[in-house]
Amino acid sequence: MELIDIGANLTHDSFQSDLPLVLERARAAKVSTLVITGASLTSAEAAIALAKNDQNLWATAGIHPHHAETVTPAALDRLAQLALDPKVVALGEMGLDYFRDFTPRDIQLHAFESQLQLAVDIGKPVFLHERDAASDFIGILKRYRSQLTEVVVHCFTGSEASLESYLALDCHIGITGWICDERRGKHLHDLVPSIPANRLMIETDAPYLLPRTLKPKPKDRRCEPSHLVEVCRFTSALRGQSASQLAAETTATAKKFFRL
Repeated sequence: MELIDIGANLTHDSFQSDLPLVLERARAAKVSTLVITGASLTSAEAAIALAKNDQNLWATAGIHPHHAETVTPAALDRLAQLALDPKVVALGEMGLDYFRDFTPRDIQLHAFESQLQLAVDIGKPVFLHERDAASDFIGILKRYRSQLTEVVVHCFTGSEASLESYLALDCHIGITGWICDERRGKHLHDLVPSIPANRLMIETDAPYLLPRTLKPKPKDRRCEPSHLVEVCRFTSALRGQSASQLAAETTATAKKFFRL
């Protein structure tokens, strides 16, 4: 059984001391390929550096809405340079986050549109973030969708209506360990079976979103790529299929999406 983790924040400080062991555990768990999320210029540069040292690691390059105030003309120029690296398989993480609202919304909107235009110009897939911002997010995405290549709404946690909108826009959907959380992810149980097999991918968003169904749980409560096995197991059960079948489908979809 081969798995691809389409979103792992391996440049996070929590992985500084033991990343080689984390990657070893991922390989042992058959998580064969990892896409390292670049959510700022600094983390994107670090993600690319990691990916260059391992043929099974790839990177994204973008600026998360939490850092939208850093999206200046100079930053976009640098992002464009990073995006051309062969190890960069998507632009992002980019999007809107009205849950935290760490950055004023008008600045988030500008940063999102600027990066979508960059993705149009470069022609690579986009890795998107949306939380509590579906209306504005969908409105912007509709304007750019026909010019973009592949699109994934990563770490989907939204409503049935937003899922339908994303699928209608020919987007892929990324599912994380959020679905294993009986407190806030239960609504996804009824939605995930309706995602077409060729539109579904899975991810950990490590070190965040440790699956609550994981047994035993690590003492430090840090999520890591090897835990993608639990996301796969839990999601496949909801879809009424075997874990190996879901693994094969999501792996094939991810390979095609990221052109691996």
